[in-house]
Amino acid sequence: MMLLAQITDTAHKLADTAKNLPQVAAQGDELRFGDLLVKGGWVMVPIGFLAVLGLVIFFERYFTIRKAAKDESSLMGQVRTSILTGKLESAVAICRNSNSPLGRMLQKGLLRIGRPIKDIEGAIENVGKLEVSKLEKNISILGIVAGIAPMFGFLGTIAGVIKIFYDISKTDNISMGVISGGLYVKMVTSAAGLMVGIVAYVCYHILMMMVDKVILKLETDAIEFIDLLEEPSK
Repeated sequence: MMLLAQITDTAHKLADTAKNLPQVAAQGDELRFGDLLVKGGWVMVPIGFLAVLGLVIFFERYFTIRKAAKDESSLMGQVRTSILTGKLESAVAICRNSNSPLGRMLQKGLLRIGRPIKDIEGAIENVGKLEVSKLEKNISILGIVAGIAPMFGFLGTIAGVIKIFYDISKTDNISMGVISGGLYVKMVTSAAGLMVGIVAYVCYHILMMMVDKVILKLETDAIEFIDLLEEPSK
């Protein structure tokens, strides 16, 4: 009976210990996002740089393109009124003061009035291409970030796996704890690289869609301007 009582008491103690183990493990092995980033190693430095670079380019281009995409209907109306009343100098001054892509395009066309309409169209088209290239400045860098950030992440993971197996070859310890304990940390670089790449990819296409809308608006206004110049000859 005493032996049975001791066994029962031991079983109760083991059960209590088993209940407390998850709490202890949770307290001691709690994962923190900041700790994981630090454990990612040196590869996290270029990934972090790419993330900052991508965000800076996105917001700088976003506000620049948004400014260029503002409604210019009032500008077109003022230019139309000045042309129809024969006040070309006033129209040129209005375009110059607007300080916008459309204003610079119309200004170039106004300065070519008197030449064949094809020359005016060519001048406006050349200025339009220049303005679009200004809007697209540095957007391609976002595409580069979207491509190489995941590569840096995979590079960090592969380097970590190589180190894990190197350590195993030295210690001859192939327990699952040793392998998984180092591997989950190195997978952080892959996750970080993919996250930065996905965000950069989305930002790149958002900016390109904004640029496409600006191009369409500039082309529409340029056609309206050419039609306006041809009106007196109809």
